[in-house]
Amino acid sequence: MPRRHSWAEPYKIKMVEHLRMTTRAEREEAIREAGFNTFLLRSEDVYIDLLTDSGTSAMSDRQWAGLMMGDEAYAGSRNFYNLEAAVRRFYGYRHVIPTHQGRGAEHILSIMCIKPGDFVPGNMYFTTTKAHQELAGATFVDVIIDEAHDPQSDLPFKGNVDLRKLEALIKRVGAGRIPYLCLQTNVNMAGGQPISLENLKATCDLCHRHGIRVMMDATRAVENAYFIRMREKGQSHRTIADILLDMCSHTDGCTNSAKKDSLVNIGGWLAVNDDDLADKARNLVVVYEGLHTYGGLAGRDMEAMAIGIEESVQLDHIRARIGQVEYLGNALVRAGVPIVRPIGGHGIFVDAARFLPHIPREEFPAQALAAALYVQSGVRAMERGAVSAGRHHDTGENLFPKLELIRLTIPRRVYTQAHMDVTAEAVIDLYEQAENIVGLRFTFEPKHLRFFQARFEPVVGARVLRTETIDEPVAVGAMGDGI
Repeated sequence: MPRRHSWAEPYKIKMVEHLRMTTRAEREEAIREAGFNTFLLRSEDVYIDLLTDSGTSAMSDRQWAGLMMGDEAYAGSRNFYNLEAAVRRFYGYRHVIPTHQGRGAEHILSIMCIKPGDFVPGNMYFTTTKAHQELAGATFVDVIIDEAHDPQSDLPFKGNVDLRKLEALIKRVGAGRIPYLCLQTNVNMAGGQPISLENLKATCDLCHRHGIRVMMDATRAVENAYFIRMREKGQSHRTIADILLDMCSHTDGCTNSAKKDSLVNIGGWLAVNDDDLADKARNLVVVYEGLHTYGGLAGRDMEAMAIGIEESVQLDHIRARIGQVEYLGNALVRAGVPIVRPIGGHGIFVDAARFLPHIPREEFPAQALAAALYVQSGVRAMERGAVSAGRHHDTGENLFPKLELIRLTIPRRVYTQAHMDVTAEAVIDLYEQAENIVGLRFTFEPKHLRFFQARFEPVVGARVLRTETIDEPVAVGAMGDGI
């Protein structure tokens, strides 16, 4: 039998940041002050922060060195041209318009392309993307395959577009009322599930036959390219950079939050191939973000982005990044914890509906589970269910998507396998006492993107986790007073 070889991160640590260990009583008080919303916790009160992978990655020594090369000229910074060259090389688009983050690119794309009464199809919604589309007057239409809504399906490409759904929409409303198709990569709300290269090409071909643009959300396109290499027939010999360029070549442009794949703490961009569309975007970025050669960013931010783009497509990096996610997911699977299958690219999505079958959807089980996990362990996760879905824009009724999840999102190059072990143990311990978790109700609800700032209270008592018998978590390696 061949010897098993251990896996290790392809980097070494040269700087550390102290993590504060809190008591259970401190966490109880912190979550109450935060209105049982993990977004409203202070980061200093969090032990292992798995809220998001957006802007939370660790930059490399090359990126930190790049910060010192910032050209802070108001116009024509050399760092912009370095960023432009990197996007053209690895993503292939002709025109690059920097924005402060991906949300800025979504806003500009929406207001320059959408007319009131339009329809924007996509392979499942993302919260901010859908909000910008609706604020511009469009209706989002989900055209993802049905398997994406089934957390127990092991289909390797659950991010695929259902071409029959897309064709039915085109026939129903007409191509003239569809400004573009929004193509998600590594679909976040489905559990970080990729789209296949074959389906991506077929989707673009269908849209282009009807004169419909395809605008890709390339935020996690590098992770998607890795899954294509690993799961799709005939792709295993190709480099990540080659697959990424191939994916983008079939689309008309993209929005990108560089805070994910590109390994920076702030930044994004809009990229297009059409000259007229690029001129409109450059005009609008001046109004909403900043001059078209900085888009609300410092020169040093664009330099770090350009370097991060190049680093992101290296196989050893992306294999280790997704390997860490798989490591955590497999630990939970072995313990019987219900998660979205197969394991996705940027985090583990725990199926809160199956984890907490005693809590009705109207009491937001995913929100309750995220709060309980923090109280029990100091691990911060986030809700991806009914709270994130919001309300119907006409009726005002709560939307209840088929997936009611919490997301354990892994920042890139930040945590070790020991942190993943502690996280897995915390989730498993909580699963064994899930009946002690109670539901939540709103005490404050913002109109837009409510999951960021909403506040809640338990429907029963004052605690979301009703037991007092749990031991305090002990960090791996804490062997006694002498350590």
